[in-house]
Amino acid sequence: MAGVSVDEAMRRAVELAARGLGTTSPNPVVGCVLLDPGGQVVGEGFHAYAGGPHAEIVALAHAGERARGGTAVVTLEPCDHTGRTGPCSTALVQAGVARVVIAVPDPNQAASGGAATLRAAGVRVDLGVRAVEAEAGNIAWLTSTRRGWPYLVWKYAATLDGRSAAADGTSMWITSEAARMDVHALRGTVDAVIAGVGTVLADDPRLTVRNLRDGSLAIRQPLRVVVDSAGQTPAGARVRDDAASTWIATAEEVGTDSAGRVDLPALLAALHQRGVRAALLEGGPRLAGAFLAAGLVDKIVGYVAPRLLGAGPTALADTGVTTITDAIDCEVVDVTQVGPDLRITALPRKREG
Repeated sequence: MAGVSVDEAMRRAVELAARGLGTTSPNPVVGCVLLDPGGQVVGEGFHAYAGGPHAEIVALAHAGERARGGTAVVTLEPCDHTGRTGPCSTALVQAGVARVVIAVPDPNQAASGGAATLRAAGVRVDLGVRAVEAEAGNIAWLTSTRRGWPYLVWKYAATLDGRSAAADGTSMWITSEAARMDVHALRGTVDAVIAGVGTVLADDPRLTVRNLRDGSLAIRQPLRVVVDSAGQTPAGARVRDDAASTWIATAEEVGTDSAGRVDLPALLAALHQRGVRAALLEGGPRLAGAFLAAGLVDKIVGYVAPRLLGAGPTALADTGVTTITDAIDCEVVDVTQVGPDLRITALPRKREG
């Protein structure tokens, strides 16, 4: 029986890593496939939750003695430190693995060094196999770790003519149930959901992850963050219930910008300190405009409904753009139909200078 190539094994490892999205933070998502000396798959694993066994440990447990002399294919450089679990580099050496194939090196200085430890023990180490796919699958954690603040996704819903509500303020529901279910799945992949106090006062959202069929809550809930410069969030607001943790981020606590409002870079740095590696910005248009103007948005997910209003608030307010040459250019990376609506995913291009 023909063996599996390391390229095929890495593709599988990337798939396995994705199973941990939304449950591993502040740790990365990682997948591992173990091949015996003949190239047969003898173990698989992924990191399922923070504090739990790492992908390599799970795969080694499946493989047992069959891992000896074989190859470990892993999406991220094996850790080289003792935290809530022991170093994976040492575990691979002790298991007698002869070769380790790594997609992406670990940017976390506290945990990196696994490749050097493996080489020092006589293990062959290869880097860069399917690095693009592995990087994309772990983009939030990698980006956050490298720069010190969360990977931020701005999500919005709008009509075909860019309206987020009708002229009378009504907005339930612009998009379909299928799109709203998709949003809840998106919420389930992040560590925090951010909204402005204007959205809380106008819509009183829950900002939780729910099953829209029966209203039940997901087991894991992201932190709810209300950007509330003056502390106006009502005591009875639904974001203050016990369905999930909530942080009312005031200017007094976080710090202020030049206009006396919550300093957004300071807010993101504080979220990073709280273990947030990926955050979803859900509203409203002024807060989204401020984040975009500051260059803090990493990805945009827009749900566009095939409806027209012709009047009413727009999905995005002032971004500081006054002329077409200053427009925030974006790269569209995906367009998918969700029910009758379109989900458009785009990456803002970083401005030069």
